Amino acid sequence: MKKILISFILAILNLIAVYYLLLPLPNLPDLPNSVRSQEPGDTVQISNVKAYYTNLSRDEVMAFYRQNYQSPLRINLNHPPEKAKEIIRNTIQSYYFEELIIPFKESLYINGFEWENDVFTKPEKRIKNQLEYEGVVYKSKVTIRNFPVSIPKRLISFILLESLLAFLYFNYRSMLKQHD
Repeated sequence: MKKILISFILAILNLIAVYYLLLPLPNLPDLPNSVRSQEPGDTVQISNVKAYYTNLSRDEVMAFYRQNYQSPLRINLNHPPEKAKEIIRNTIQSYYFEELIIPFKESLYINGFEWENDVFTKPEKRIKNQLEYEGVVYKSKVTIRNFPVSIPKRLISFILLESLLAFLYFNYRSMLKQHD
């Protein structure tokens, strides 16, 4: 009876996990009160990249993405700004660099550059980094890049993880029996 109950619970948990893996990714709208950049490197040149010129603060930008990038398992990470050069492109300017992860499904990187707060430039020289796009000066430029995982890869990853956990469990159990 105990084995049947455990098998039933594992089957239910597997169905829930597969359902989660099959759910579509959140559809991200464009950043509000912003202008979408059409500059080289901000459109199709780098896959899954979008950039916006905006006067929104970091808190407002991150609140927007957290609100529109929902998942019960979402993980928020704050990376050093220098990491943006590895993830997005090696010439990107950065003031903050954050990542929102939906496990097994996608990572969304959000890079923000606020020229007035550039810690790598002395305050008296920051004006040279002023962000002007189509004749308008903006406080910041936000660049996002996502790395989606296809449904087959999600399922394969889940099956491999589950197999590894089962293997470890049965090996641990057999080691316990040997000690008795």
